[in-house]
Amino acid sequence: MKAMSSDVASEVVAPPRSEDERAAGACRSTRADARRNYERLVVAAREVFAEQGGGASMEAIAKHAGVGVGTLYRHFPKRIDVVEAVYRTDVDELVAAAEAAVAELEPLAALDAWMDAFLAYSRSKRTVLQELREALDKNPGLRVSLRERIEEAASLVVTHAQQAGVVRSDVSGADLMQLIGPMCTSATLSEGQGERLMDMVLDGLRPSAAGA
Repeated sequence: MKAMSSDVASEVVAPPRSEDERAAGACRSTRADARRNYERLVVAAREVFAEQGGGASMEAIAKHAGVGVGTLYRHFPKRIDVVEAVYRTDVDELVAAAEAAVAELEPLAALDAWMDAFLAYSRSKRTVLQELREALDKNPGLRVSLRERIEEAASLVVTHAQQAGVVRSDVSGADLMQLIGPMCTSATLSEGQGERLMDMVLDGLRPSAAGA
């Protein structure tokens, strides 16, 4: 049998898609658009909260995201829904920061980098603290699960450093969180003070501090 020429093969047209296939494709496209809008709104909300505080309007968030207010309310019917979404994203990034630090940096540098990430996380949390408390009061299970994820991230970087002998062996991720966790709720903590306190905590975690 004679082989089909490349010119003829290029003219072969796929059979038309069925109605179900077209509907499925449209559905996937709609979901992708919705996901992009969701992510854009979360990023915008975080930036607006950082600039205007937790009392920033929903309209300001929608405008900053470049979407209509209706799109914002479809994703987040209430303000606390936006706050909760920002908080979830902040925790996701904090956990990812621990994983990336352990994979890419020397053990002590990884711990230092994660503590810097936690400091940035604490600033974001303080900005919407009142609204966040309201959201977590209505969803106490979320409070517990996200706290556990943060503590696991702390344990990851602490254990990694302990295995290398650069952090004292008598501390845990839970201990570290007791030390730095209050930074999330301190209304008077300045950026410079937060950095100094983190340096003090890191110094206290070194093996030499255990015998001091």
